[in-house]
Amino acid sequence: MPPDSTATKARLLDAALAEFAEHGIAGARVDRIAEQAGANKRLLYVYYGNKEQLFETVVGRALGELADAVPLTPDDLPGYAAALFDYLIAHPQLMRLGTWKQLERPEVVDAEVDAYRAKLEAIAHAQRTGHLINALDPVDLLILVLALTSAWFAASPALHSLAAQDPTSPERLAAHRAAVATAVRALTTAAVPRAAAATGAGRPREPA
Repeated sequence: MPPDSTATKARLLDAALAEFAEHGIAGARVDRIAEQAGANKRLLYVYYGNKEQLFETVVGRALGELADAVPLTPDDLPGYAAALFDYLIAHPQLMRLGTWKQLERPEVVDAEVDAYRAKLEAIAHAQRTGHLINALDPVDLLILVLALTSAWFAASPALHSLAAQDPTSPERLAAHRAAVATAVRALTTAAVPRAAAATGAGRPREPA
């Protein structure tokens, strides 16, 4: 029976995710990926072309799995943020992978644009139908929700160390998860109206 190419591809992608998350594109080594996957290095080039194309495939796969595991719920953005936080805690490689992409492959990719566009359309629809406060532009709202959700992972370890509990403990992570949901809830219920944000209305006046 011939080898199962589907299983080999999956092993290569899993190994590539770990390698890229640890070393980025420039530092990643095809030899290590193939060895970790238990596959011939030649197959990597046959299936994925080159290291850059492999990286794009890994990123696309990771985003697809994330979207399937944590679908956007525009009528419950606090719940979405909490679920996304849980997923990122369980898959710490994703934040590192995203950081490397921003550094080494910052150009816009159609697959990412399409994924974000679908989320923005869902948010806009929820705003139009009254299921979500119509206070912020969908782009601004999604950026802020994602920033609040990922802030824990970008924060300095020195800041984490000042928390009352061990930052790696389940209790501390649960507390921050609740804080994320609370922050997103506040954002979506007490945001500055669009007209005021655009014109500067409501801002304190500077002294003459």
